Amino acid sequence: MYKILVCDDDREIVEAIEIYLIQEGYEVLKAYDGMEALDILRKEEVHLLVIDVMMPKLDGIRATLKIRETNRIPIIILSAKSEDADKILGLNIGADDYLTKPFNPLELVARVKSQLRRYTQLGTMPEKSSNVFRSGGLCIDDDKKVVTVDDELIRLTPIEYNILLFLLKNAGKVYSIEQIYENIWNEEAVGADNTVAVHIRHIREKIEINPKEPKYLKVVWGIGYKVEQLPV
Repeated sequence: MYKILVCDDDREIVEAIEIYLIQEGYEVLKAYDGMEALDILRKEEVHLLVIDVMMPKLDGIRATLKIRETNRIPIIILSAKSEDADKILGLNIGADDYLTKPFNPLELVARVKSQLRRYTQLGTMPEKSSNVFRSGGLCIDDDKKVVTVDDELIRLTPIEYNILLFLLKNAGKVYSIEQIYENIWNEEAVGADNTVAVHIRHIREKIEINPKEPKYLKVVWGIGYKVEQLPV
């Protein structure tokens, strides 16, 4: 049974989310501020975190930053703010998805299921004899779920890993934002531009020496993105 940690200082929201998640067969852990969420994560095996932005003691943004230092579980951020800047900030600091309050609980459940599918697939894919993908010094060992650049370990979130793996497997081929979104999120690409662009920028910051002049992950203006096919 998957354990979902729900963190929000509004106890009614936590209780409402709990009802829907329990109906889907999930075990729900509850926290009411960022500090409490971090404490639970240290003690429990949690498979996904739903966390509000505005909370006392430690807000959702700072809590997510702290969690991402050691933990790659999927994180869905909740916020009453609907501006693109807030959504981009959440994705930039390591969140995998974002919902604006008020939201439909069924949509949240659908997003939880989607994130868990991707997260568990990363750890349960069958071993293959040749599951290592390379372009120059960039390497993904998909059996071990390890990303390296010039033999230096790179830590990516599950979404970042999936995007980079998809592009590296198809090195040299250009994919539009819509194609990337539909392949990674497995849903129609409605309003996907900011979401994909933020993750691409975050990947570049981790794998490129100079993200403004990328060696591996490049934009083809007006078309999309590709991983350059470089000799190993």
